[in-house]
Amino acid sequence: MELDFDLVVLGGGSGGYAAALRASQLGLKVALIERDKLGGTCLHRGCIPTKALLHAGEIADNAREAHAFGVKAEFHAMDMAGVNAYKDGVISKLHKGLQGLVKSRNVTYVEGEGRLVSANAVEVAGVRYQGKNILLATGSYPKTLPGLEIDGKRIVTSDHAMNMDYVPKSVIVLGGGVIGCEFASVWKSFGSEVTIIEALPRLIALEDESSSKQLERAFRKRGIKFEVGVRFTGAKVDSNSVTVTLENGATHSADLLLVAVGRGPVSQGLGYEEQGIAMDRGYVLVDEKCRTNVAGIWAVGDLIPTLQLAHVGFAEGIMVAEEMAGLNPRAINYDGVPRVTYSEPEVASVGLTTAQAKERGHDVVELNYDLAGNGKAQILKTAGSVKLVAAKNGPILGIHMVGSRVGELLAEAQLIFNWEADANDVAQFIHAHPTLSEAMGEAHLALAGKPLHAHG
Repeated sequence: MELDFDLVVLGGGSGGYAAALRASQLGLKVALIERDKLGGTCLHRGCIPTKALLHAGEIADNAREAHAFGVKAEFHAMDMAGVNAYKDGVISKLHKGLQGLVKSRNVTYVEGEGRLVSANAVEVAGVRYQGKNILLATGSYPKTLPGLEIDGKRIVTSDHAMNMDYVPKSVIVLGGGVIGCEFASVWKSFGSEVTIIEALPRLIALEDESSSKQLERAFRKRGIKFEVGVRFTGAKVDSNSVTVTLENGATHSADLLLVAVGRGPVSQGLGYEEQGIAMDRGYVLVDEKCRTNVAGIWAVGDLIPTLQLAHVGFAEGIMVAEEMAGLNPRAINYDGVPRVTYSEPEVASVGLTTAQAKERGHDVVELNYDLAGNGKAQILKTAGSVKLVAAKNGPILGIHMVGSRVGELLAEAQLIFNWEADANDVAQFIHAHPTLSEAMGEAHLALAGKPLHAHG
């Protein structure tokens, strides 16, 4: 049996469903194929559930620290059944909304394992879905290390950690990137003793060095331990614990080991290589409009070697749909993509780090505005900063922030970067008082040579 479409999408995660919805909106006949649940990793095993866990942890910390605000309250324990019910309720509501959206846009939704069987067809359970265009959006999986066996009990990935029914007394987190730091933050708030092991010289090593240092300082203050610049060599499990050995000879034991060493592309056994699609280390290679080397086949999201972020998948999916419809959308500038690590404190950024700006030949000037001068930050009892990286006598090249809720400041930050504003442009804006957003204005006022609540 064969069914014909303008677009067949393999994978119903962020990039896949965004492309399907936009293509349908533009009048294309679309089939969307998903082997698990509509919404993919982000909705069910990533962005949404982790942020629900982080918020539950924030509530726990608020209870512990209530006395500092003149509130008499006590923290007793985490009720993981209640936490998971809250988390799952958020997921369920969003999932139902997404299902309704796909149905209302007249997208043909197919549940099942799909495989690319030709340059213009995907097969599911013996049915061929023919497409003038094929979009590959099969996402990613949690990676592990050679010789490290994930048992789902003592040694787990983020997929397992998302649904735990108890709070481990102690946890080792292998990997100090975004996923590792977020789970370290969650478990510390839940009451676990946490140690992070990171092979690179600093936590969240892809962020600006100043942001890494501030997060490390904040984690020390919270009692989150970490070792950086050390390599893992092995893990041994017994009935009560897991013991990790490092290259320097040190050992660490805990109730649980979370392996958070990144995510790899889901591309094996799906027929990609048989169709001659160019690949590298499992990633599908694409051009600036997400076209593969095979005519009519496109790829988006974690499957391609761009930033592994849901909002990048959304943007790529929309761009591909519009390109198919002949709208000639602008290619994505990945430097302008906002990035957030939702730990406590949060780390948020857009644009270039200081090192990247210098590597690209810019004559760089920097400005750090300490949140100690921000009224709302003092009300929230958060520490941190807004750092600006700018070209001398030129535009803002990067904005890097650390502090509670600074991710909410990225909307303005990405406009500043993507519209190539300079400090004087932003210094003219009036920011509401008292808000965290004032820190953005204060930083630009200072860089423009007219600081208000900052030493000039």
